[in-house]
Amino acid sequence: MTHITTERFTFTGAAGDELAARLDLPGESPTAYALFAHCFTCSKDVFAASRISQGLASHGVAVLRFDFTGLGHSEGDFANTNFSSNVQDLIAAADHLRETRDAPALLVGHSLGGAAVLAAAPHLPEVRAIATIGAPFDPAHIHHLFKEHTETIEESGEAEVQIAGRSFTITRQLLEDTRQQAMEETLRDLKRALLIFHSPIDNVVGIDNARRIYEQARHPKSFVSLDQADHLLTQKADAVYVANVLAAWATRYLQPDALEDGLPSTRSAPESDAVFVREAGLGRFAQDVTVRQHALRADEPESYGGTDTGPTPYDLLLSALGACTGMTIRMYADRKKWPLERVSVRLSHARVHAKDCAECGFEEGKVDRIERTLQIEGDLDEAQVARLLEIADRCPVHRTLHGQIHVATRLQGDDQD
Repeated sequence: MTHITTERFTFTGAAGDELAARLDLPGESPTAYALFAHCFTCSKDVFAASRISQGLASHGVAVLRFDFTGLGHSEGDFANTNFSSNVQDLIAAADHLRETRDAPALLVGHSLGGAAVLAAAPHLPEVRAIATIGAPFDPAHIHHLFKEHTETIEESGEAEVQIAGRSFTITRQLLEDTRQQAMEETLRDLKRALLIFHSPIDNVVGIDNARRIYEQARHPKSFVSLDQADHLLTQKADAVYVANVLAAWATRYLQPDALEDGLPSTRSAPESDAVFVREAGLGRFAQDVTVRQHALRADEPESYGGTDTGPTPYDLLLSALGACTGMTIRMYADRKKWPLERVSVRLSHARVHAKDCAECGFEEGKVDRIERTLQIEGDLDEAQVARLLEIADRCPVHRTLHGQIHVATRLQGDDQD
């Protein structure tokens, strides 16, 4: 088994509190990073979180687990938290990973933490895969834990309740927040690979929740039954089983190419001045684009057989032209000390018949036509605006598109140009 080390640290949560975290690391460079969300009122050190995180680390995946605001060793008042604040804490944890290590490609959530990672995923573009363990379909499911106090909470604004032998202050705002979550829409628009673990004898979050999650989510999605397991996975064998199955499943999405032993290989680092693109493993066309420390996603819409997890290649092309146009106009206006407040660029692309495009300069066949509309804001006179319109055509990407282009294609490892 891979040697595992653990780093302990704190990071700033969404509300400004310092949150206690642990990062379980494999002995060698991680093949990917994951983020684990623990169950309601639990902590990062609950048995399931610990065993699953270490199990993933033994398969080469580094896992960050942390205590949500007001729980475990984290600062803050639990009474001021709710489902939405947990989601924001997850986003803050992902931001910390992105800034200090690498953005998480895998999200894992146990119980209410499973619902939280589903809600957080749309805000984390680098995430490719999500796994839930005993997760409720509706975050309001937690109300059953203190149902005898619900009336008091509604009338008085809060109540002290006992959960798993510990006392917690549950507030009206927590009830209202969980009721407002639109999980059907979240699951329909998830656009990530999803693995659902659930025990058929789970008496805390019933198995019907797994069915509802599975039905609402789109493919690729999978379900694994945790036969004879309890909700908290208190048996070591159950937690180890989840970690092993999860690691094997995630290989397809974290590292599309695998070694002979079935474990993911180390991703080749992109050159510092290069754009690196590889298949994401989501649907037919999705591509992961890496530009230095920046991660993007390209795809095709569903109408073209894609999964619409990102802009199309032509969308990215137009984005490049639009960004370059805005930057070039800004540089020129600043150099002239003109009072330009903001420039906005709207672009569209179409293949049109040459005869329908008088200014294109062609008489036959079809041509690519890009419509570029500028909105220039500021106290500028007509001459200045006219000059900025001329400068738009001088942006480097515009010149590249109008110039002579040669694309040299070769196989990696081929030294010939």
